[in-house]
Amino acid sequence: MMRYAMAIDLKRCVGCHTCSVACKMANNLPNEIWWNRILTVGGEAMDTAAGTFPNNTLEYLPVNCQHCANPACVKACPVGATYKREEDGVVIQDYDQCIGCRYCMVACPYSGVRQFNWKQPEYHVDFAVGDANITPHQYNTVSKCTFCVHRLAEEKKPACMELCIGRARYFGDIDDPESEVSKAIRGRTYFHLLEEKGTKPNVYYLT
Repeated sequence: MMRYAMAIDLKRCVGCHTCSVACKMANNLPNEIWWNRILTVGGEAMDTAAGTFPNNTLEYLPVNCQHCANPACVKACPVGATYKREEDGVVIQDYDQCIGCRYCMVACPYSGVRQFNWKQPEYHVDFAVGDANITPHQYNTVSKCTFCVHRLAEEKKPACMELCIGRARYFGDIDDPESEVSKAIRGRTYFHLLEEKGTKPNVYYLT
């Protein structure tokens, strides 16, 4: 069975936030909603280093939905609005089924991955941007990264990968040894976020 996964090379990520913007545009995300975030591993503010000169450290950590093999959000949802697709393991949010209870947000150990639409979707421009076949966003629902399932249906890669200037992201079927993502992690050290939570994430961070 196919199981989609993503690998992110932390040595190649330069913290440019291009993946975040590409995701937001392609998925026509409402104002204040971000499915991809680039966290700064350093000082207290974004893009600031920790330590004292000349002994400073600064790294970046891209975070999106981890599309877990054992997703806590799916277990928490009382109406089946969040579920894992059997054909490829992608975790999906069904806006039509979502009742806005936000139990999935509480259950998910990855803070900020799931976003809640507190009001009718608003945009800085008066026309839709991004891909034509995305699911329209709705008020009072939870949304999250989908690995761009609308693009996968057209045999394209997720939008966050297309403009990455450092070529830091790899995607594909992790169960296929010849896939791009399998080749990327082969022989490399990597970690998963909050692996101790038992969610079995399908995002690999290469170090």
